[in-house]
Amino acid sequence: MDVEPYRGELVAYCYRMLGSFHEAEDLVQETMLRAWRSRDRYDAARASLRTWLYRIATNVCLTALEGRARRPLPSGLGAPSDDPAAPLTPAYDVPWLQPFPDARFDLAARTDLRLALVAAMQVLQPRQRAVLLLREVLQFSAAEVADQLATTVPAVNSALQRARTALARVDDPGALAEPDDPAVRAVLQRYLRAFEAADVPALVRLLTDDAVLEMPPVPLWYRGRDDYGRFMTRVFTMRGTGWRTRVVSANGQPAFAAYAPDPEGGHRLHTLQVVTVLGERVAHTVVFADPAVCAAFDLPERIPAN
Repeated sequence: MDVEPYRGELVAYCYRMLGSFHEAEDLVQETMLRAWRSRDRYDAARASLRTWLYRIATNVCLTALEGRARRPLPSGLGAPSDDPAAPLTPAYDVPWLQPFPDARFDLAARTDLRLALVAAMQVLQPRQRAVLLLREVLQFSAAEVADQLATTVPAVNSALQRARTALARVDDPGALAEPDDPAVRAVLQRYLRAFEAADVPALVRLLTDDAVLEMPPVPLWYRGRDDYGRFMTRVFTMRGTGWRTRVVSANGQPAFAAYAPDPEGGHRLHTLQVVTVLGERVAHTVVFADPAVCAAFDLPERIPAN
């Protein structure tokens, strides 16, 4: 029984369920162990290996989610701030949503990994979340999902309808281009040039009118070009100019690692930033400052001086 080829898609599924890449990896390992221990009970005539593995993974995720709070982004917790000088106090008691490092797994599609969509899914009840993912993302039949969840087809259809209704109330930015789309790459490169130069006016010109900037684990977030720009002015005043960046991909979106000037020479890893590009503008930037998040992307801690 070779279950290893399914690891990547199972990690993506558990990530969508939990909102945590690190927990997703752990839960997939638990799924593989359970599959190995119960391999003698697997009935190929009843279900494919893939379907059977998703049944185990779903049960593992639902157990892990019992009594858990949802994983939000700051914009999901309250109104935006209009004070660019507000204290940058991390809220470590909040289980923040984490990004997904695309380079770690070879997945056929990543559209359903978008940060905004994963954040929206966190508002659903765990079983609704599972039904939505299994039916609409993974394309299992209602009968297969009913078997995976030990329930009935009508119950699956009802949960799917409730999940759709809940997600319909979430703001949808529309179709997003892939990070390797030439137009997206061009916008990102212009943004990075302005960022590295600490050129706030150039950054602001690249933003949509209602662009959002948020930075977990700090619960603050800002909406609008003016507040976005004022906060970036504060960042560059605090950390200096002459930044460096490295392009990566997260959640099927363009992203970059930001390296701040190090007083001892070179540059030190500061944050991982996931960008949403709409048209020729940046509409949303999520800045992750948690070192554990950056570690998942295998980023060097320092860039030496040239």
